[in-house]
Amino acid sequence: MENLVTMDPAMREADGVKIRFAEAGDGGSETVVLTSPWPESLFAFRKVWDRLTEQFHVIAIDLPGFGQSEARLDLFSPPAMGTFLLQLIREWDLGPVHIVGPDVGTSAALWAAATQPDLVRSLAIGGGASAIPLQVGGALKDIIDAPDMEGFRQIDSKDILGPVYDATPGGPPPADVRDDYLASYAGDRFVESALYVRTYPTELPKLAEQLATIKTPVQIVCGRDDPLVPTPNQDFLHERLPNSRMDLLPAEHFAWEEVPDPYCDVLVKWLSGGYLTPSDLPNG
Repeated sequence: MENLVTMDPAMREADGVKIRFAEAGDGGSETVVLTSPWPESLFAFRKVWDRLTEQFHVIAIDLPGFGQSEARLDLFSPPAMGTFLLQLIREWDLGPVHIVGPDVGTSAALWAAATQPDLVRSLAIGGGASAIPLQVGGALKDIIDAPDMEGFRQIDSKDILGPVYDATPGGPPPADVRDDYLASYAGDRFVESALYVRTYPTELPKLAEQLATIKTPVQIVCGRDDPLVPTPNQDFLHERLPNSRMDLLPAEHFAWEEVPDPYCDVLVKWLSGGYLTPSDLPNG
């Protein structure tokens, strides 16, 4: 199982929800929480795991309803998921953490930082819709715009997601990782998890109002050629967050899979102290 053996997932409760997680690097002085992108799982971080855990205390989690964590319908929105992240940090006694939240984790991490900044040392986000008006493309736009999810419910999620994984630039994930991704969204779980992004039209405008108040250092890192969540989303954040820097990588949507070394380079530099003096401020 390529790059997977060093990740040893287990289950633990947070806020009454069973959460799948992996943890390593207990000797690191900085604690980093990685949140799973959609429609993948915590194994999306397998290519950067060893480098990160060599230097930091790292906990990768499948967010509720994503990956193989238990779902709870009231958590499928950015503010609710952000509140959940804060509760997990408190319950697991992690102290102030860095949150690496690509894709759907972007909006949740920003809500967490806006709500309780003393628990969030920094954010590394990107690849999640954030612009107002909404700027998304491809299948993501179809899911958000659909009047309901019944059409998607009639299709086996393997037939929807399998081609997505197989078309990943640089090659599909290893068979065991692909199987984990597919199992994570089997049955109704894919349609159920889509509830999160379908709240974007109502929830992202509320988040946009909070961006200027977020003093937490923010690293924006994602693919510059993302067809699902294009660059204007990253520009929108960078222009409004008062303490941010941005790195756009030569990748499409799954930058952590497509260009793991440059992606990890950005994270390591940021977590090693770059967050203390972001040099790419919007108004700098």
